[in-house]
Amino acid sequence: MRILITTVGVAVAVSAFAQGAPDTPSVTVHGQVYTPRSILARNMGSEQDQTTQFPPHKVIGNIYYVGTKTLSSFLVVTPQGNILLDSTYERNVPVIQKSVADLGFKFSDIKILLGNHAHGDHQEGDARVKELTGAQVVVMAEDVDTLKAIKPGGKEHPIDRIIHDGDTVTLGGTTLTAHLTAGHTPGCTAWTMKAQEGGKTYDVVFHCSIRSPGTISPAVAAQFERTFKVVRALPCDVPLGDHPAQYRMLEKHAKLAARGANPFIDAANCDLEADIQEAMFRATLAQQQAAKTQ
Repeated sequence: MRILITTVGVAVAVSAFAQGAPDTPSVTVHGQVYTPRSILARNMGSEQDQTTQFPPHKVIGNIYYVGTKTLSSFLVVTPQGNILLDSTYERNVPVIQKSVADLGFKFSDIKILLGNHAHGDHQEGDARVKELTGAQVVVMAEDVDTLKAIKPGGKEHPIDRIIHDGDTVTLGGTTLTAHLTAGHTPGCTAWTMKAQEGGKTYDVVFHCSIRSPGTISPAVAAQFERTFKVVRALPCDVPLGDHPAQYRMLEKHAKLAARGANPFIDAANCDLEADIQEAMFRATLAQQQAAKTQ
C-alpha cells in the first residue's frame, strides 16, 4: 500500500503543520524567506489547484505545458509521435487529455511516457495513460520498486523500459537525456533536451524535485550532495520543474500576452530552485546536528 504514502504524504505533512508542528528551519535566499511549510504550500497549493487545468501553452520549440495549476505535465511534440512527461494523479489524466486536445494534438499520438520521480502526484496516472495510448513507459532503475507499489484501483504499474543515469530517449528527431538527481526519491530524474526557436538552439532542463525530507539520513544526505553538483552543472537556458512554482510559471505565463521575448528563456535563474533547496537542506542538517549535541 505504498500508494497511500506517496499520495497522502503531502496531506499528512500539511496536517502536521496545521496542528502546530515546528515550521523550521527558516532560510533566506535572494531576499525571500522560505520555511518547509511555505515550500510545500508553494509546490502543492490546494487540492483544487492540483486538479484544475492550467491554460495549456507552448513553452518553447516543440515543448508544451499540459498540466494543472500546481502539478506539471509536459508534451514534447515530434513528427513521429509525442512524448509525455509526468502523468500526475490518475484523476488528472482527463485534464491532461483535454489540454492536449485544446492545443490541437491527439492524446493517442503519445508514444512514450516519462516521469520525474516515483510519487503519486507525478506518476500515479501512468497506468491510465498506458491504457489510453499504448505508450512505452520509461522508468529510472532506482525508482522501479517504488513505482511498482503505486497501484491506483489495483492496476499494475506499467514499466516497459528501465533506464540508468545518462541514458537517452529519442523520438522523431528529439532526444531527451536522463540525469539521476537522487534524494527526493532514489530515482529522481532531471531530463534535458535541445529546443529550437527563432533560429537559435536552447538547453531545456525539466528538473526533478530536490526538496529534502524533514529528517535527513546519511545516505540521503550523500545523494543530495551529489545531486546539487549535478543540477548546477547541467547546461540550461530554460529551467522547468515538476511543480510550476519551481520555475515561476504563473509569472512567466502572464508575460506571454505581451508577445515579447520568450519569458521561459531564463538562464539567469536556472539555479534558483537549487539555491533555495540547498539552503534548506544545509539548514536542516545543521538543525539535526544541533539537536544531537543538546
